Amino acid sequence: MAVNEDEEDLLRSVAMQNARSILLARRRAEDALQKQSEWLRIALSSIGDGVISTDAEGRVTFMNAIAEALTAWPQGEAMGHPLADIFPIIDECTREPIENPALRALREGTIVGMANHTILIARDGTERPVDDSAAPMRDESGALLGSVLVFRDVSERKRAEETRTRLAAIVESSDDAIVSKTLDGIIRSWNAGAERIFGYTAEEVVGQPITLIIPPERHDEEREILARLARGERIDHFETVRMAKSGRRLDISLTVSPVRDNAGRIVGASKIARDITERKHAEHALRESERRYRRAAIEAAQAAAANAKFRAFFEQGTNFAGVLALDGTLVEANRLCLDTCGFTRDEVIGKPFWECPWWNPSPALMDMVRSACLGAADGRPFRAETNYFVADGSERVVDLILAPVTDETGRALFVAATGTDITERRQMEDVLREQDRRKDEFLALLAHELRNPLAPLRNGLQIMRLARDDARIVDQARGMMERQLEHMVRLIDDLLDVSRINRNKMQLRRSRVLLAEVVSSAVETARPLIEAAGHELILSLPMEPICLDADLTRLAQVFANLLTNSAKYTPHGGHIRLDARRQGEDVIVFVRDDGIGIPAESLRSIFDMFSQVDRSIERTTGGLGIGLALVKGLVEMHGGTVMAESPGMGKGSTFTVRLPALETHLERVGEDEPRGAPATSVLGRRILVVDDNQDSAHSMARVLKLRGHEVRTAYDGIAALEAAGEFRPEVILMDVGMPRLNGYEAARRIRVQPWGRSVIIIAVTGWGQAGDRIQSREAGCDGHLVKPVDIKK
Repeated sequence: MAVNEDEEDLLRSVAMQNARSILLARRRAEDALQKQSEWLRIALSSIGDGVISTDAEGRVTFMNAIAEALTAWPQGEAMGHPLADIFPIIDECTREPIENPALRALREGTIVGMANHTILIARDGTERPVDDSAAPMRDESGALLGSVLVFRDVSERKRAEETRTRLAAIVESSDDAIVSKTLDGIIRSWNAGAERIFGYTAEEVVGQPITLIIPPERHDEEREILARLARGERIDHFETVRMAKSGRRLDISLTVSPVRDNAGRIVGASKIARDITERKHAEHALRESERRYRRAAIEAAQAAAANAKFRAFFEQGTNFAGVLALDGTLVEANRLCLDTCGFTRDEVIGKPFWECPWWNPSPALMDMVRSACLGAADGRPFRAETNYFVADGSERVVDLILAPVTDETGRALFVAATGTDITERRQMEDVLREQDRRKDEFLALLAHELRNPLAPLRNGLQIMRLARDDARIVDQARGMMERQLEHMVRLIDDLLDVSRINRNKMQLRRSRVLLAEVVSSAVETARPLIEAAGHELILSLPMEPICLDADLTRLAQVFANLLTNSAKYTPHGGHIRLDARRQGEDVIVFVRDDGIGIPAESLRSIFDMFSQVDRSIERTTGGLGIGLALVKGLVEMHGGTVMAESPGMGKGSTFTVRLPALETHLERVGEDEPRGAPATSVLGRRILVVDDNQDSAHSMARVLKLRGHEVRTAYDGIAALEAAGEFRPEVILMDVGMPRLNGYEAARRIRVQPWGRSVIIIAVTGWGQAGDRIQSREAGCDGHLVKPVDIKK
């Protein structure tokens, strides 16, 4: 049959409409499937468990965020990998590998339930316990498409279980009774300790009221405990009585705490009961023993009181002694107490302790006495240090002890008081503390002053090394270094001088000298500092000569120290005056300045070894602050005195030295012995320098070579013997303290050699006491030099 064109057009139109309908339906189905997939993805991503899906071969096709975090595998990397690689698991106990539940679901085609005791090993090696389960996925025809694995991290649950297990073990192993109960007082748990203490088993008491172990007369006590628990209170170490199954009453110490539910509501109580029956019995036995001891002591005291010898001991003892009534009234005092304080019995006996005229009690002491009297039944002694006044009105310190005395029943009878005068001890402690403080300040200042010269010395060495071709700069640096070295030597010499004076080791070389000569030498020493500060120095000496029996050098050191002290502590452009006059058999020398002065509180300690006056410019003037201590020691060694005066800060100061004078003769004095032979030049000597400090040996050798000598060095006693035998020196500078063989023994061995008898051996050491010089002389040394040595050309 033929089809016309209209029919063809109609057929084509219907076909096109059908195609559009099919296409629209397909799009709607794809959109629905996409929405369903997105919904499923969001749902799987939002749940708290890890989810992994696989295909029928067990390869990963999907992982949610939780699964990524727990396995440490990003989904993009895990896709297509075997599930056994992404989710390896082992048994918690055996640590052997376990078959993956998802693979088992694929193999058996059934749901695999939740598995416990499983450990997941993540990609980064982290191990965590997990619970896991899996199910197969099938299509509409029932064919296996894959599986879904669901798992969760149970670390927190495991830790909680372990904690509960440990707590349960602690509760069961405790010697104390640990019991829980409701707020109605019904027992909920009962540990082994409770069974041991009270005799009931858990089966007998759980579900029973707690009053089962509480004596009837203490039921009100239990109601109060429950009420306090309901208010959230905790009860600590509450001592009470409980009843055992046998009927025996037990002394118990209770600690009770409220128990709360997850919402914070108080739902019960937990209590720990400790059996203290034996401790209570021991305390009771101890009290009984103490009462028996007190009774015996009182009987002994009563017997002794009736004995004349006891009374004599009471009166002749070296401690203050007295008896106080329980109201604090003084009813007895021994003769030492009365006589020392200068009061009669009638003036003090019968008066309250704190009103006795010899005391100056503090509030704390009065409280102590009242506590001792009012609380005497406790038998507790009290002790304190307090002040009291003696007959001449001076104040002293006593170590006071108050001890209650009771009878055999524990009833207080009176309070015994005894005291020891500790005034001297307290004063000595104060002195020691002050000396210790001054010592610390002095050591800090010593470190400061010794470091000061070291900085320019080090800088000078740097300058000399860097500018070795510039003679002018090298000479300037050397001059600066010599000045700083001299300053350091003076500091150390002052320290040694004070030490010698304090140990009575300093020896004066007395001769008949003129005061004018002493002052001249002192001015010569102090003049550079005085002129540098722009001060005016005025000297006023008597016209007639004044003679002294003195060590010129040491006495000049006294006045040089006073003059330099004034120069340092007087502002620029000040005035210093030294006046002397004869007064009877003495000569008096005044050193005055218009400087910063001395505060009144420092005048008494200005000459002490560690005394430091807090002066505004002290830290810029240098010095150790021991100059005045040295002045005092040297003046007193010459049989004189020295004192300091000052109107106050900013008003200058005056130091007065008084010395015994000799009868004056017209002939010239002070020239009995030569001042010293002029230095001679000794060149071309063979010199051996021995010192274990190689820097010291090298520098000394360098100086001697520059002065024209032939020099060798050695660094210990054995090397010195070998070098001396080979070099045959004319002079040996021998250090004393060295390894292998010390300098003294090396000198002795050199002296026994034929060639060593004519060698000049000079000991060079840091030890400069008289005994050290004797020791070096006995070892065969011709001289003794104290470091640092100043080599004169």
